[in-house]
Amino acid sequence: MSGFRFAIISALSAAASATNLFVSSYSGDVTTLALSDSNGTYSLNATSSDPNCGPSPAWLTLDASRGTLYCLNEGLTSPNGSMSTFTINRNGSLKHVQNSTTISGPVSGVIYGDPAGDRSIALAHYSGSSLSTYSLTSGGRFEEDESFTFELSQPGPVADRQDAPHPHEAILDPTGQYILVPDLGADLIRVYAIDQKTNAISEKTPLEAPAGSGPRHAKFHNPYKTADEGSTTYLYLATELASTIISYSVSYLPNAGGLEFTQVQEVNALGQLSHARINAPAGIALSPDNRFLLLSNRNSSIFTLPNPDSSNNTAVPSDSITTFSLSESGELGFVQAWPTHGLFPRHFSLNTAGNLVAAANQNSGNVVVLRRDVATGLIGDVVAEAEIEGQVTSVIFGEIGAVNGA
Repeated sequence: MSGFRFAIISALSAAASATNLFVSSYSGDVTTLALSDSNGTYSLNATSSDPNCGPSPAWLTLDASRGTLYCLNEGLTSPNGSMSTFTINRNGSLKHVQNSTTISGPVSGVIYGDPAGDRSIALAHYSGSSLSTYSLTSGGRFEEDESFTFELSQPGPVADRQDAPHPHEAILDPTGQYILVPDLGADLIRVYAIDQKTNAISEKTPLEAPAGSGPRHAKFHNPYKTADEGSTTYLYLATELASTIISYSVSYLPNAGGLEFTQVQEVNALGQLSHARINAPAGIALSPDNRFLLLSNRNSSIFTLPNPDSSNNTAVPSDSITTFSLSESGELGFVQAWPTHGLFPRHFSLNTAGNLVAAANQNSGNVVVLRRDVATGLIGDVVAEAEIEGQVTSVIFGEIGAVNGA
């Protein structure tokens, strides 16, 4: 091939590129969207869908390095939930591998263990008041391992939706030694130590969140980008019922004895904004450059936007994503609240470059991709949008290193 021809092909490849996004919806499908970029002009189109995680797909966990997608069916219309696995074809379409019944209500999953060896996945079960683990084998296959079912202490929390334990997420600490489980119903962050040889987990002393706060999701932060027991580590907790973000400094006890938490700060999830309607925080994420914390907000509808239908002058409400700056002291600084151009952004993700944010607006049934300024952290214009059948529950970029706004 001549150098001239190669240069033309390279230029065309750079000018027009596509990234896959994977979307789950209560319609029962997992949809692949192709986000195409031609010299800064984007389009977002569905390229395939798969029904094998139905009927209520609620969460996606991507193992990009091994080309595997894990999908959790919440089981809203059945006594149990389920987990399905897919391998990812080059065009972004999915090949179904396995589906197995789980405890009811799986809403979050995190992979843990040796990246080059034996690995497992931990599932948080909202309606099943449980945590379960599965060992992962080759080709997207898995086997049931352990399960833990929780009960409320007496007297237990009494706020709305706190009639039972409701684990809402499973996350991995930066060292890979612990799994944390925010429990909305019990006002706890449950802590489990991981046996580094077997991947078995054992319960440690939990973190008690403020009464009635309703812990939903959380994110660890190492300001100096080091992840070991002696590093400065913070945990940011999004509380769904109190609509706050609580920051804690984290200390590691010796001999895998657990974690100690010291509260640093508590801020309103909407930052400097206030609104009469109740706000329900959902997803939380750190920017890829480790400088900003992002949080999606539902039900507050603090923005009204022009109706895209030019024949209709009625303003359209929108929920939001708030951005906070991260400091070395663990405190947050409000940067911005920005509309997601939809209602109930249950989940969102950032691409590896950090210059795009994809929001899954559950109640308006759309995925919206927004431009983001990496230097300032400010979110801006809509670059692409796609309507999705049913209520959208999650959206993730199909890139190694993409940030999942769990």
